[in-house]
Amino acid sequence: MHSVMICEMGRVDYQDAWKLQEELVRMRQKNEINDVLLLLEHDPVFTIGRNGTAENILVSQEELVKEGIQVYEVNRGGDITYHGPGQIVAYPIFDLHDYRKDLHWYTQQLEEVVIRVLNHYQITGERVTKHPGVWVGDEKIAALGVGVKRWVTMHGFAFNIDPNFAHFGMIVPCGITDKGVTSLGKSIKRLVTVDEVMIQVLNAFEDIFDLQVIRHISKKEIVRRIEKWNKDLNG
Repeated sequence: MHSVMICEMGRVDYQDAWKLQEELVRMRQKNEINDVLLLLEHDPVFTIGRNGTAENILVSQEELVKEGIQVYEVNRGGDITYHGPGQIVAYPIFDLHDYRKDLHWYTQQLEEVVIRVLNHYQITGERVTKHPGVWVGDEKIAALGVGVKRWVTMHGFAFNIDPNFAHFGMIVPCGITDKGVTSLGKSIKRLVTVDEVMIQVLNAFEDIFDLQVIRHISKKEIVRRIEKWNKDLNG
């Protein structure tokens, strides 16, 4: 089994979470910490991956400001993606030396987490060869984009539970023009909360990655550990 610390962070600004991931990756590379799984929601944001373009944003800067949506170009694979309240975002900081040094295998395992949760709700999640993520029919329910540094992972997936679909309408999601976007709530035709589904996501991660949760850690404690680590590095 693989030891992991779990941090359920609540709602987090995207830039803060990105900076936190970068610090955790550096610490994991030096074996300063165990694997960490961050589970959270984001304030509204569009992120553009290495294969993406801002041309897939369909509204003006003024409209983005009005809606309170920020835009970031990030160091993950994929095109443009929306993150916001009503999604479960998972950021595993895993050292693949301890699993399998195979990025294709890893992305399939992340997809399997979402597929396993959908099965719990009697929904069939599928993979589409040309388009990473998880699909329900022709509609994407979870976007996937990962980064790896010296075989330590960052970024992950965004699983639509009950998001604001109007925000998806402001972009060409993942740069795909001939398919739609859906959510778990829409698929099962009832109100479902992030907290309810979070339990299922964590259970699926534990099963699929053979994880042993050594402790649940707070956002405050993670930040404190990073501050101490940086202080020690700087003498």
